[in-house]
Amino acid sequence: MSLNKIWIKLKSVKHIEIIIAVVIALLVCLIYFSFFGSSKKSDDKISQNPTEEFSTITEYVDMLENKLCNVLSKISGVGNVNVILTVESGFSYEYATDTETKTTVSGSTETTITTQTIILVSGEPLISKEIYPTIKGVVVVAEGAENIAVKLNILTAVETVLDVDENNITILA
Repeated sequence: MSLNKIWIKLKSVKHIEIIIAVVIALLVCLIYFSFFGSSKKSDDKISQNPTEEFSTITEYVDMLENKLCNVLSKISGVGNVNVILTVESGFSYEYATDTETKTTVSGSTETTITTQTIILVSGEPLISKEIYPTIKGVVVVAEGAENIAVKLNILTAVETVLDVDENNITILA
């Protein structure tokens, strides 16, 4: 069938303009939601509390251990790597506060009263600062750690990535 015959058949269909308009509208909606619909989902994940992605301190430590294993395994000569981290405590938060100071003078006595109130947003305290757990110690077991150069590279990487003093890092082969 040639294009001419197809065109003639399409022209003979009643309300072809409406059908074409509906198809174009559907295509526009499909394109719109494929590009802009996904950005809405990522906006939903952005929250006031970044640790909401970790329901426990164990999940946070596991994530750090996995990332560190991935980085260390890419160092030349390291081979298979296992990492264990110990942390001092869990997550802690500093909350936004509203400070009110009242000074009263009664004769020769001056009294100052300072009141701090935690600011609530939708019934939840407003977090002004989130403090991640302090890493207390690191143990790295790596196949290539028998080589002193590899061991020093591992030590430097762990110190840099986790900001931990070398006295708190143990590297074993």
